[in-house]
Amino acid sequence: MRKSKPKKRIILPDPKFNDVQVTRFVNNMMYDGKKSIAYSIFYDAVEIAEQKAGENGLEIFKRALVNISPAVEVKSRRVGGANFQVPTEVRPDRKIALGMKWLINYARKRGEKTMKEKLAGEIVSAAKGEGAAVKKKEDTHKMAEANKAFSHFRF
Repeated sequence: MRKSKPKKRIILPDPKFNDVQVTRFVNNMMYDGKKSIAYSIFYDAVEIAEQKAGENGLEIFKRALVNISPAVEVKSRRVGGANFQVPTEVRPDRKIALGMKWLINYARKRGEKTMKEKLAGEIVSAAKGEGAAVKKKEDTHKMAEANKAFSHFRF
């Protein structure tokens, strides 16, 4: 590596829950720099999730993120002219980032009418341990398990 790594940017906590993780999630969800719209979508989704599950909305969101975050993933590695899918452990910050991206992507693909309802539905189902985002995590783990034989090719 020639250059030094870029410094980590400091993310300010969100105004309602005073939580940095919420801000990261909203930043991932936001389109075209429309942060206030993204915040309102998130807060409304958390309220809807709170009504559906009957407990604290932020706790449901955090539990959903924990249920979605993968422990291992496969990375492609070229060894002697062949590509191998090598299972590697996921760094803690990447775990959260992947979980957030999966939650947002699968929420967008849901069938409800508004993004608030889609996100709330995906958060509640992920907190219960079901839903498309949890399935994605399980598929990732299965793939890593299937390619465990190549784990000696780790970097």
